[in-house]
This record gives sequence, C-alpha cells and structure tokens, in this order.
Amino acid sequence: MADKKTIKTKRLEEKSFTAALADIIKNNMRQYTMIIALLLIWSIFTLLTKGVFIRPRNLSNLFLQMCTIGLLTGGMLLVMVSGNIDLSVGSVCGTLGAIVAYLMTRAGLHPILAILITIGCGTLVGCWQGFWVAYRGVPAFIVTLASQIAFRGLTLLVTNGATIGEFDPGFKIIGQGYIPRLFFKDAPLHDLTMLLTLIAMVAFVFFEVRRRRKRIAKGFAVLPKSMQLIKLVFILAAIGGVGTILGSYMGAPYAILILLAVVGVFWVITTRTPFGRHVYAIGGNREAARLSGINVKKEMMKIFIIAGTVSAVASIVFTARINAATTSAGMLFESDTIAACIIGGTSTSGGVGSVFGAIIGALVMASLDNGMSLMNLPIMIQYMVKGLILLVAVWIDIANRTKK
Repeated sequence: MADKKTIKTKRLEEKSFTAALADIIKNNMRQYTMIIALLLIWSIFTLLTKGVFIRPRNLSNLFLQMCTIGLLTGGMLLVMVSGNIDLSVGSVCGTLGAIVAYLMTRAGLHPILAILITIGCGTLVGCWQGFWVAYRGVPAFIVTLASQIAFRGLTLLVTNGATIGEFDPGFKIIGQGYIPRLFFKDAPLHDLTMLLTLIAMVAFVFFEVRRRRKRIAKGFAVLPKSMQLIKLVFILAAIGGVGTILGSYMGAPYAILILLAVVGVFWVITTRTPFGRHVYAIGGNREAARLSGINVKKEMMKIFIIAGTVSAVASIVFTARINAATTSAGMLFESDTIAACIIGGTSTSGGVGSVFGAIIGALVMASLDNGMSLMNLPIMIQYMVKGLILLVAVWIDIANRTKK
C-alpha cells in the first residue's frame, strides 16, 4: 500500500514543467494578469514622471497611502464573497474617525481608550447592519446605502461641521510613524526593516517547504521542483524588493505592519477556518449552503460585524495619517474599496475572491492615485480614469463567468 502511495506521489511530483506551467496559468490567470497590470502601471508612471514614481521615497509613501483602502478591502472581501455589497464603508470610516478624534481632543480621553471605544463602535455598526441584512431580510445594498447617508450626517454631527485636529504624538505615530533603527543609525538601509524582511523571507520558505512535504505525504499533487524553485525565487524577490524599498527610505511604517497583520488574519479566516469556507459556500449558492446545515443568518451577522470592526481600524489609521478628522473624510472610499476587490478577482456575484488579490487591487488603485497626482492631472480626469477602470473590471468579471 505504501509503495503504491509512493509511486503515485512520485508521478505527481514529476509532472512535466510545461504541463505544470499550463495548469498554473489556467488556474491563476486573473491573479497573474493583475500583477502584470500593476507592473505595467508602475512602468508607465515611471516613464511619464521621469523616474520620480519609482524612487524609494515615493513608493514608501504609496504603500502608506494604500493602507486605509487595503484594510477596508478585508471586510469588503467577506461581504462580496458572500454575495452582498457594502456601500457604507466610506461614511462609516469618516464617522469613526470623527469619533476617535472627538474622544481624544474634546472628551480628553487617553488615545488607547479612545481607540478601543472606536473599535467597539465599529463592531456595533457591523451588528446594526448585520441585523437588518441577516435577520430582517433587507438587501445589503439598501441597508448599506441607508447607512452611507445616515453616517455622513452623523459625521457632520460629531465634528459640528468643523475639522478636528492636532492629536497626541502617540496617536499620530499609528499613521505617520516608522519603526526605529536598531544599531546602525547611519547605514544606507534601515536595519530593523531589513531584519524583518529577512525573517519574512525565511518564514515563507519554511512554510512552503513544510506545506510541500505534507502534500507529498498525503499523496496530493505538487509542483515540479523546478517550478517550485521559480515560485520561491519570484515571491522572495517581491518580499525582498518591498523590504528594500522601505528600508531605503525611513523604514517600515507602523501602518504597513498593521495592514500586514490584518491581511494575515483575513488570510487565516478565509483559508483555514470553517467560517471562511461557509462564507464562500453562501456566496456560491446560499440555498445549497442552508440545506447543507450552515446557519446562513448567523454567518452573515459575523461577516458584517467583522467588516464594521475592520472599518474602525482603517478609520484610526487614516485619521492618524492625516492628523485630522474632517467632514469629508471617507468620501469615495467605498468605490475605491469595491474597485480594489473586483480588480483583485472578487466576483460581483459572490463565491470567488482572495485576500491576496484584494490587496493587489488596492495597490493598483493607490498606484493610479499616486501616479496621476505626480503628473498633476486634474481631479476630474482622475475620477474618470478610476470610474472607467471599475467598469472594465466588472465587465471582465462578467465575461469570465459567462465563458464558464
């Protein structure tokens, strides 16, 4: 029996390089297309800005700018994979940002207490919306549209129509701060950032090797060794490249570390938990999911609670970064977040989507904002370009589903 298993594993391992490459391209076409599109966007903006776009300082700022949308895509991903939509994330983000600012400046609360209360408020928002969607059967489109309008008004109420700003340095560091150097103060690269990058690279290799060994032991298909090596080289190059970019400027921002932590949590949720599998099942076929024993109402409630909580985290990072809570905060965040998810491969009909894809989509949107701003394009042109990209992304999603 063991010999047969060994023979099967060996056969799977020795699958031809060409056949393995064809399978990978076929199964991951959308993700690879996104990455190619991102590199193409970077190349175009580098040429049009005469190299300014690709400088470490600008790319570091680009990563920092995408943190808010990147955080929001986590909650939006769950909502969209379940077959729903959330039009309120921008207004909710603006309101929660105003709340944390009000608590610190006008109520005089310590930043940590203000942050905890704000996260609690985000959770309550998720409970409110989840209740109407899950237990009262109101379409998420209507519930979140109503919330979009209501929370925009609540933002005006909390701020009293004026900007609230100048926060405690301990709070501002969340959105503006960088991790400190360890020993080499004058080194060309930020030592702690490069150390964390090295740790991330070693950890990735360790988990990939362990995963491969487990699949072989269980008789599952694995990539040929040559293909696995190429995969490792490309991903390690990407991790090292990002780390070097950040290390060449001022180091890794705290906001980036928060984003990475949240992305890690959502990756575990969507790929390693029964809840994550339930979300995909609900989005794929809600009635079938219900008949299979999944408590659809309970899971929908969880989805919106998580989305509301992560919106609170995003609002805190955004408010700390701009050092102010304004009446217009969060405007159009919902369109950027939805566009990031769709560009990243999340289906508008539910059941399909990944955290990795959503983050790449957020990076694409941030790159467009950053590049067009460097070129001093009028804001109306920027809106038109982003709207067109969203339309094309949805069209591609519909076309792919039609082919299937």
